[in-house]
Amino acid sequence: MSLTRTQVEGIAHLARLEISEEEMPAYVDRLSRILDFVEQLSAADTGEVEPMAHPLADQVQRLRADDVTETDQRDKYQQTAPSVAAGLYLVPKVIE
Repeated sequence: MSLTRTQVEGIAHLARLEISEEEMPAYVDRLSRILDFVEQLSAADTGEVEPMAHPLADQVQRLRADDVTETDQRDKYQQTAPSVAAGLYLVPKVIE
């Protein structure tokens, strides 16, 4: 699927991107190639592929040890807060 310059300008407007005149042909080409690739992927037969509940099914994910590496500095961080109670930051009520 080839995109036109007008379509890319519309996409850029929606994405709030400013694309210069010199860059526009490159954007049109690259975005068109991306859409062509997506169409190619959509054409792949996935009828025999079983959906996965998790990408690491039947595999073991190595995890780091759950050890404390930092000290608790909550009191230090809350010293500059305008209002604190019981270790919690108090903020003004916004919705009544």
